[in-house]
Amino acid sequence: QVQLVESGGGLVQAGGSLRLSCAASGRTSSSYSMGWFRQAPGKEREFAAGTRGGGGSVYFTSYADSVKGRFTISRDNAKNTVYLQMNRLTPEDTAVYYCAAGGRVVDTTRSNEYDYWGQGTQVTVSS
Repeated sequence: QVQLVESGGGLVQAGGSLRLSCAASGRTSSSYSMGWFRQAPGKEREFAAGTRGGGGSVYFTSYADSVKGRFTISRDNAKNTVYLQMNRLTPEDTAVYYCAAGGRVVDTTRSNEYDYWGQGTQVTVSS
């Protein structure tokens, strides 16, 4: 089992930045794919960013078009933590952000490929 705990959410003005963290514990592995998803009120959960191992210390990243160029996903395997740096935030980014992990993820954009999920952290962007 893997436990995921997100932190770093909060209230920020449009144009501001936040950095989310996701701390993993339990049977974690640096080979796990990690993803960030978000769910806005009244909407379905959607992919935001993901990172997948490519062998050794190589990791591939992917982003939703809506966040590309503004969000950056990164990981610190020594700390078992994945981050989501979010810049130039807009009210449309308001959502609960969830961290996910999986050992057999092929497509990091697909939520059903992940095995473990955190409880989520709220991000609210005011206009």
